[in-house]
Amino acid sequence: MNIAARAGRWSAAHWKTATFGWLALVVVAVAVGNAAGTVKLANREQSTGQAGRAQAMLERAGFHEHASETVLVQSNSLRTSDPAFVREVGAVVAQLRTLPQVKGLRSPLAPGHHGQLSKDGRAALVEFEMKGPAEGAAERVPPVLAAVSSLQRSAPAFTVREVGEASGEREVTKSVNAGLSRAEKLSLPITFAVLLLAFGAFVAAGLPVLLAFSAVLGAGGLAALASHVVHASQATSSVMLLMGMAVGVDYSLFYLKREREERRAGHPDALGRAAATSGRAVLASGITVLIAMAGMLLSGTKVFDSIGIGAILVVFTAMVGSLTVLPALLGRLGDRVEKGKLRTARSTSRVWDAVLRPVLRHPRSAALISALALVALAMPALKLHTTLLGVGDLPRSIPIVSTYEKVQKAFPGAETPAVVAFHSPGGDSPAARAAIAKLRRLALASGGAHEPIAVTWNAHRTVASVEVPLVGSGENQASMDALHSLRSTVLPASLGTVPGASWAVTGETAGTRDFNDRIKHTFPLVFAFVLGLAFLLLLIAFRSVVIPLTSIALNLLSVGAAYGVLVWIFQDGHLQGLLGFHSNGAVVTWLPLFLFAVLFGLSMDYHVFIVSRIRELRDDGHATADAVSRGIRSTAGTVTAAAAVMVAVFAIFASLPTLDIKELGVGLSIAVLLDATVIRGVLLPATMKMLGEWNWYLPRWLGWLPRVSLDANGRRPAAAEPASARRPLAEVT
Repeated sequence: MNIAARAGRWSAAHWKTATFGWLALVVVAVAVGNAAGTVKLANREQSTGQAGRAQAMLERAGFHEHASETVLVQSNSLRTSDPAFVREVGAVVAQLRTLPQVKGLRSPLAPGHHGQLSKDGRAALVEFEMKGPAEGAAERVPPVLAAVSSLQRSAPAFTVREVGEASGEREVTKSVNAGLSRAEKLSLPITFAVLLLAFGAFVAAGLPVLLAFSAVLGAGGLAALASHVVHASQATSSVMLLMGMAVGVDYSLFYLKREREERRAGHPDALGRAAATSGRAVLASGITVLIAMAGMLLSGTKVFDSIGIGAILVVFTAMVGSLTVLPALLGRLGDRVEKGKLRTARSTSRVWDAVLRPVLRHPRSAALISALALVALAMPALKLHTTLLGVGDLPRSIPIVSTYEKVQKAFPGAETPAVVAFHSPGGDSPAARAAIAKLRRLALASGGAHEPIAVTWNAHRTVASVEVPLVGSGENQASMDALHSLRSTVLPASLGTVPGASWAVTGETAGTRDFNDRIKHTFPLVFAFVLGLAFLLLLIAFRSVVIPLTSIALNLLSVGAAYGVLVWIFQDGHLQGLLGFHSNGAVVTWLPLFLFAVLFGLSMDYHVFIVSRIRELRDDGHATADAVSRGIRSTAGTVTAAAAVMVAVFAIFASLPTLDIKELGVGLSIAVLLDATVIRGVLLPATMKMLGEWNWYLPRWLGWLPRVSLDANGRRPAAAEPASARRPLAEVT
């Protein structure tokens, strides 16, 4: 008997211990997690490469990371030299000086700050920093925002608005929290409605929802504790909700569907048979997803470390719940699972019967057409470009975005400057000052930079922070070219003239470039890790080299198609009106690697579940062609229901206002839809039908692999069966 079967039988026999133990675990995890709180990633922790080195140089030099803010003063009729304009700027400066939250105030009226006046002479920037560390600045900024709003009301002839890191983070947090709250409220009833259609019974539909949601809650508490070791990124909570609801419902659905099927077939030990088959498939699927999530820990970035840890925790929690508390409840409820029954469930789907008939009759044509369609969808992925998100990527409905655009138009690059960390062995010496002056001249002469170029020395006058506004939006090719010119030409020719000096460049543009470079460097390692371990797991589970190879090929087709559609929509800017976003010409930096890991793991859920049933039928004596037909017909309805839940939940996230979560929701929705229809409904049966007995090929030199149990009773197949064709699936005995 395999591990999943033993867990299921024990839980059914000790249903109180399993059920109340699960509830206690969730409650304790939530309580302890809330008490401990969540430690968020600081801005400096998200930097890699040269940008990370620059952040470290500035921090060691005493440049404590403060949130910088800007107040824009602009007029359509007056010039900055007009007395009324000067008085308004003076009023803004005077008001800000009275606020205890403000430090480092820089007035555009002060000598040497002419760079804070726009070239068209109709706008000025009042710059300052928030007192205290950058972490938590968003909570301290409301009094400053209120003061600026008061100044705007008292001067209706001017535009007086604030934008910056703290105010931007505050708006992002409000937008994200509002979206997540809406997603949580919608995901549960939508999931329940889909499952009610799938099961036709209220109790059966409610169990997967309750289990998945409790797994998300428990894992959230554990993730809060983990954040004290691996700090949490902003996207982690969204990812955990997505993954938890997806896999939690999937695992419960696989288990529950099989238990009901065995019960309808009249088997007295329906729960044990479900545990030995679908429970085993859940275990294999869960381990595969965990492997895929663990791959993100090899990316070398703390953002992916956080997302990977969060996803691992929620998937593991959902898997444990499905293998323990679900059979405990099913054993206790018995026939009452059918309570509130609305209709009689069919063992097969009419729609999939109609689809599979021509696919299995003409497998070569079906495989060729579907593969070409997926390749065509994947083609746009060849021009994939990624970027970090900034204030300009927030929804246009947020007032701070329009302020950001006004500042960018009047002062190109002022809100997203490159920051040069410059260490001079001689300190603030004439040679260092001359080098910085040369940096300014060369940067402006190159055409890649704008005023105001601001220089700030640390308290010991050994390290300078030089802010250089770059051309472009901060994330487009013009900005990237300007950054390359600054790093490779301007800095060596200026700061490089100071003996023993060192420098590094950070900022939004540099962070995007270095993050992309790091991901490009580590992606092959993640790719090899995920595919290699997935191959080994499937090799052991199915005792076949063909099944793992075809599984990986089909999953990569699914991921490639999702990449292509994502690029077509978000990078190329299609469907902006329908989906409610503004394209920035790229995809968010962390998404491609994350999508690969998540989609590969989720795709394996369906694959293991379907192929497990096919292999089970094959080991019961059915020919491969018949096993493929029966296996896919009997599992198609379950896979469709599971995919419908996933697509529905992911689509909720696609409606959220923040661009990165919207891209995540759209990418996952499309990928799961393609995987559950084209891949599992057409390519998989067509491929397995064409391969025939080759599906179960295992070279003799791999005969040492452990044998595993297969049938619903956990028995090994008959010894007379050929080792290369009849060695079964599931769990190591």
